[in-house]
Amino acid sequence: MELNLNNLVVALSHALDFLEMDVLGVATNHSKRVAYIALRLGEEAGLSREELFDLITLALLHDNGIGAGAAGAPGASLALPSSLSDLQALDKGAEHCVLGEANISGYPFRTAPKNIIADHHENWDGSGFFHIPGDQIPLMAQIIRLADIVELAHDLRSLDWQGKRKVEAFLADWAGKIFAPSLVGAFREVSSHPAFWLDLKDDFIVGAIRSRAPTYSQDFPWAEVDKVTAIFSRIIDSKSRFTLVHSWGLSEKAAVMASVYAFPQTEAQMFHIAANLHDVGKLAISNAILDKPGKLEPWETDVIQRHTYYTRVSLQSIAGFESITEWAANHHEKLDGSGYPYRKSAEDLDLNSRLMACLDIYQALTEDRPYRAGMAHDRALGILRDMAALGKIDRDIVEDLDKAFA
Repeated sequence: MELNLNNLVVALSHALDFLEMDVLGVATNHSKRVAYIALRLGEEAGLSREELFDLITLALLHDNGIGAGAAGAPGASLALPSSLSDLQALDKGAEHCVLGEANISGYPFRTAPKNIIADHHENWDGSGFFHIPGDQIPLMAQIIRLADIVELAHDLRSLDWQGKRKVEAFLADWAGKIFAPSLVGAFREVSSHPAFWLDLKDDFIVGAIRSRAPTYSQDFPWAEVDKVTAIFSRIIDSKSRFTLVHSWGLSEKAAVMASVYAFPQTEAQMFHIAANLHDVGKLAISNAILDKPGKLEPWETDVIQRHTYYTRVSLQSIAGFESITEWAANHHEKLDGSGYPYRKSAEDLDLNSRLMACLDIYQALTEDRPYRAGMAHDRALGILRDMAALGKIDRDIVEDLDKAFA
């Protein structure tokens, strides 16, 4: 499959944006603005095209581990920090750096960058999480650090002339402390162009990244695409301690059922990818709802039902993912039209969509959740059979699940 990896990451970063809005309280498109600022600083610093390609991916994914630390998250304010303690309040939680680095292990970067996400909260003067000073901090991590803090501390979507001067003063104040003086100078240079500030607006940021970013499209075998999407599966699952194995478990069962149904190899790999990504939209759902120990209120149910819509929005712009998008985004649709988000009916749902829906229910029932322990196979199958009797899910698939997993 011809795949541009940065287009894949940009598409999936829509859901990561929602995650950061939930946990950090930041404005929409935070990671995209961080990526764009990092790209411009990387250009000014003379990074190669391959390094810039990797820098954009790392910047888009810099907060991928933040969901797991949501309970202790800072709830960052856009108020301008005036002290080191204010700055630390913007990015409390070293664990998300470590988890974020682990999550991207195995990603097919072009330059083998190391410890960029792990070290993206280090300060030039050594006062960061891990007390790494100066040029011992990887340059890409330094760049992302500056871009991230500038974006957190200012509303870059609509700065007037005075607001731009405040950004300059802010960076000057922290040069040699939080930021390398050379990078502050690089920011001063790239931000001297009026187009730089216009590119940061919500309406223009995606186009600005795509127009400047190096493009490397590569013919990836579906098996390699599967490995890449498994990385995003880890990011999705790590958002909540109650879903730490959900996408992984569903993917494993998807592979079993693809074998049971003798799917052709390409279809089996695509189905596995759909399982990896089926819950990417849950990154947009608050952990306060996902981890709630009791029954959801009607408004909370309304919120959580949006996640399949967000999955579709995140995946549908990826060329070649048309079938994957359908199978992933249909996993809460029902044959009788009672599902969500589109209330599709039986004639709208192909075998793979039906199978994904049954697998998702089975996987969820057999996992521990905040309000109950995971069920044994027989009890879970009883619930599936009841749903099939009501015409909600496919009866034949339910019986095949029983044979495969009993």
